[in-house]
Order: sequence, then structure tokens, then C-alpha cells
Amino acid sequence: MYVSVQFKLQLNSPDREKLLELMRKQSSAIRSAYKLLKTKNFHNQIYQKLRQLFLDLPTRYIDSAIYKAKQYPTDKKVVFGGKALFEKLCKNRDEKSREKLKRKWKEQRQGTLISVGSKADKGNRLMRFESINGELLLRITVSERKFIYAKVLREPSNAEDKWNTFLTMLQTSWQSKVYFPYTVELKLRDGEIYGNVSFEIPTLEVWLTKEYGVIAIDTNASPLHLALAEVSPDGNLLSYQTISLHEFISFPKNRKDYEEWLLAHKIVEIAKEKGKAIAIENLKKVNKGFRGNGKANLRKRLHHWNFKSLLSKIERTAKLNGVEVIKVNPAFTSVIGALKYAPQLGIDKDIAGAYVIGRKALGFKEEIPENYLKLLSDKEYLEYAICTYEEKEKELKEQLKKETNQYKRNAINSELKQVQKAKDLLLEKLKSLQDEPSSCEAVNGRNPKRGETKKVSQSAWQVLRVAFLFPVLGKVLSRDLSPLKPVLVEGAWDRVRRRLVPLEVGGGTSQ
Repeated sequence: MYVSVQFKLQLNSPDREKLLELMRKQSSAIRSAYKLLKTKNFHNQIYQKLRQLFLDLPTRYIDSAIYKAKQYPTDKKVVFGGKALFEKLCKNRDEKSREKLKRKWKEQRQGTLISVGSKADKGNRLMRFESINGELLLRITVSERKFIYAKVLREPSNAEDKWNTFLTMLQTSWQSKVYFPYTVELKLRDGEIYGNVSFEIPTLEVWLTKEYGVIAIDTNASPLHLALAEVSPDGNLLSYQTISLHEFISFPKNRKDYEEWLLAHKIVEIAKEKGKAIAIENLKKVNKGFRGNGKANLRKRLHHWNFKSLLSKIERTAKLNGVEVIKVNPAFTSVIGALKYAPQLGIDKDIAGAYVIGRKALGFKEEIPENYLKLLSDKEYLEYAICTYEEKEKELKEQLKKETNQYKRNAINSELKQVQKAKDLLLEKLKSLQDEPSSCEAVNGRNPKRGETKKVSQSAWQVLRVAFLFPVLGKVLSRDLSPLKPVLVEGAWDRVRRRLVPLEVGGGTSQ
């Protein structure tokens, strides 16, 4: 499929004047080539005559001028600069508007520069895209072995923008040294210089599919990194690694964009070496928090980083290399990884999250471990878990009374709401096991007032998260999840409880 995408150029004044002069010369060469075509001259004849007429114009620009001239019909009269605009100019007698029309007509007549691409010339000999210090530039040949560099101004409008595809193909060619031809045409319009790049998108067949397993990718903001998990076709974890992204935060936008492309290529090469497809999260919206929530560092990190942009680059690079990309719903992948696979396999929770993404991509369903289900039906354990949240709630309320800094108060308030929500969720679960909900007061022989609990509709994994992470580990987000292993494998929560949170709850305990 042959496509064309537009961009804009930014140059300093001296280079701009050189470019305008070059555009004027080639535009004249295009008109001369067209006149020679009308008189039935052959390509070589036209080329030789134009070389004599335009001695200081690089020869490749003459070839491109002939190519452009051939696009105009020779059986009809052509007005360079636009027939309609020329007629308006002839009829208009108002000096001010006439001057404006004349300037516009001259722009269209003299403001063209085109260079036809060639695979042998690294894509295009005369107007070539290059990346210098992470910034995309267009190198323009103005005379033999003399160049000017123009900054390319272009942002993708959406995920399907063909500009993304062109950038992916450029990065691939720079990495592999296997180039593709692209034709660049510049136009002067309203005093600004715009360009069109035309290229062919290859129709590659996907040769590396999830039939061979996947390399699954989990994105993480704290710490800022990617977690990669290699998953076999039968759903087993084969290998894993993490890639830090912290240094990306300090890069300017153009450098960051360039480094993202390099990283995308690195990940695709990993997939090709492992012989696996790629599985990524289908990120639609990333919650970046709000001002005053007490989490300024995390908010700053998220506002300076765009995971969707990186994942889009990985997806496009993979497709251009014939590697299948499977996008999965990221809901509860981190929770499932933290509760089920991190303690079971002794791996980091982020690697475990990537592992779950890989298993989802391969079509595996995640069953809740039997011992977790047993504990969710254990009244004694639920009473203990509720006690941990009530104690934490009291602690946070005391901190809130003493704290005067508003930002710190916001952070405490945010944590307090999470604790209260978790407690209510467990109370609702306990209520389903008995006639009335229980709390620490109920354990001590006093029941709470009616109407104090609220119904919370959550998935089973969400219930598990609040039931086990904080009550067992003492933290909502802990990186060390090994203490969950006795609970997961044996259902032995008493040993963990006595070691971590020595709270007294009603009923006997088994040794």
C-alpha cells in the first residue's frame, strides 16, 4: 500500500533563503521539462537539455523535476501556479488583494522541491530523514556535498496515524541498515514550508505467533520500568527481566521519543530471538492522579511519561517485523500476579503481573487458589483481617488530627479512604457468612450499630487483595510477597499473623 503523510519544516533564516532559492530553480526546471515533454522529447533528451540550462542544480534534482513534470497532462493546457488563481489575479484590480493573490500564485508556481527516493541511497539521496541527538531532521542537499538541516515538526494525531508507521520503518532501517525508498516533496504555502513523504507500507505476513508462546510486557510507574516475562505455549514461566526507564524522565521530548523507538526495537529483537509473539496491556486511559492528593512524586512521574506511546511503538515495530501482538485487558493482572504467582514462584510482583498478562494472551483462565478460598470462608480469619484495618483506621485518624500540612493531610486522607473501603468490603463478606457483620468490638462481645456497613460490589480478586495483602504483609503494596507462600500453599495464616500483627481475635487457633 502506497501512502503519503504531511509534515512541517522549521529552519533558521540563512538556511531558509537557500532552500527557497533551490525551490525556485527546480520549479523552473519542472516547467521546462513539461514544455519539452509536450514536444515529444525522450527522457534522456530532456535530461541533457536541463543539465545545460540549470548548471548549478544537482543532477538528481533534474531527474526528479522530469518525474514531477510527467505527472501533468500533456494533452491539456497547464497553468503552473493554478489556473483559477491566475484568472483571479488577471481580473482583480484592487491593489491590496491583488498583491496577496500574486504572492500566493508565486508560491504555488515557484515553491516546489521534490526528490524521488531510492533504496540504494539510504531512502533518499537529496532529502533524507536523519536523527541527530534524538531530534528528527530533514537533510536537504542544496549543492554538491553541501547540506542544510531542517527540523521536522510533526506529532501523530492518533494511534493509527501513518506517520507512526513511517517513523517505525525509519527506525528499523537505521537499525538494520536495510533501507526503503521514500519520496519527499516540499511546498511553500502562506510563508511556511510543508512537506509530503510518500512511501510503500510492506504487507508482511505474521510469521511469529502466540502458537510459540509470548513475551509479555507489564508497565510500572513505581519504580518506573518494564517487566518482561517469557511464557511458554503451555503457560509456564521460562525467563524474565526488567528494563529501567528512570533515565527517560530527564530526556527532552525528542530524545525521549527517539529512545522509545530504540527500546521498541530492542524488545522486538528479544521476541525474535526467543521465537515468541508479544503480549501487551490494552491501555485506554492511565489514571495520573490529581493535584493535592499527596502523591506529587508519582504524579510528576506519570505526567512525564506516556506508556501508551511506548506500547504503540512496540506494536508497530513488531507488526513490521511479522511478529504477532496480542493486547489484553490489564484489569487485575497486577493483583493476580501479586497474590498467586509472586509468592508461589518467588518472583517480583511486576514480573508476576507480566506473567499473568502472558497467560491471558494465551487464553488461560486464572483460578483462585483453594487455600485462599478457604480463608475467605473462615470467619475467624475475616475477623482478624477486619481488626487490622480498624487498627490502621484508628492510627490514621490520630495522624490526621496532629498533621497541619495540607498536602500530607491529603495523603493521609487518601490512605484512610482506602482502608475504610477495604474494611467495608470485608465486613460485607463476613455478613454473607453470618446474620450480622462483625468487627473488633463484636469479637470483644459488642456488636456495631445497624446500618454502619455498606454493600460493595467487587470481583473476587479485589476481595482477595484487601483480605490478604495488608492483613498478612502489613502493607497495601509490598514488594516482598514471600510471606504469602505459607498461606497460599498450606493455608497457615496463624503463623504469619503471630509474626507480623499480634492482634487478639475471638475463637481458638490451630497449631
